[in-house]
Amino acid sequence: MVANSRTIEVTVLSAENLRIDRKSIKKNAFVIIRTDGNNYRATEIDAAGGSFPRWNEKFILDLAVQAGNLTVEVHCKTAFGYRAIGTAMVPVSDFIGGYVPEGFLHFLSYRLRDHKGERNGIVNISVRTKVLSPVVHSGLVYGSCSATTSSSSAVGMAVGESGNGVVVGVPVW
Repeated sequence: MVANSRTIEVTVLSAENLRIDRKSIKKNAFVIIRTDGNNYRATEIDAAGGSFPRWNEKFILDLAVQAGNLTVEVHCKTAFGYRAIGTAMVPVSDFIGGYVPEGFLHFLSYRLRDHKGERNGIVNISVRTKVLSPVVHSGLVYGSCSATTSSSSAVGMAVGESGNGVVVGVPVW
C-alpha cells in the first residue's frame, strides 16, 4: 500500500433496469470500478443477465487519501463495439469516516446516469476499508487507530510491554 493511499475492497454485486436508447439490454453487461485514471478493475461480462445482470466479483483497490469519489461505470458489449450504459459517482464519505468502525461492510446502491445525464438503471456494490495490520517495531506492537480526518497514514500507540509503565495516547474529541 502506498503511504498516501488506503486499501478498499469493492464487490460489484448486480445492476437493475439497464437500458440502451430506452430499450432493455439483452446481455453482455460489465462494470469498471475506477479510483483514478490509472487504477481500475473490470468485471467479467454477464452474458445471461439481460437488464438485471449479476457479477458478485470482489476487487482490492488502492484509494488515494485525498480522493473524493469512486467511479462505477456500467458498459455493454454490442455488435458495434462497447457502449456506456451509465456512470455513478460514489462519494468516499459514504464508506469512510463518520462513526462507523474501520472494516465495516457498506452495501450501497446508486442511480446510473447516461451520457445525457438521464437516469439509466441502478448499480449495487459493497465497500469495505481494509484495516491495517499492527506494526511490530523493536519488539513492540503498534495498533492502528481510526484517524479519518488526519492526513497521516498511521497513528498508533504502544500495545506491548515497554518496561517503563507509560502509555502514550492520542486525544480524541
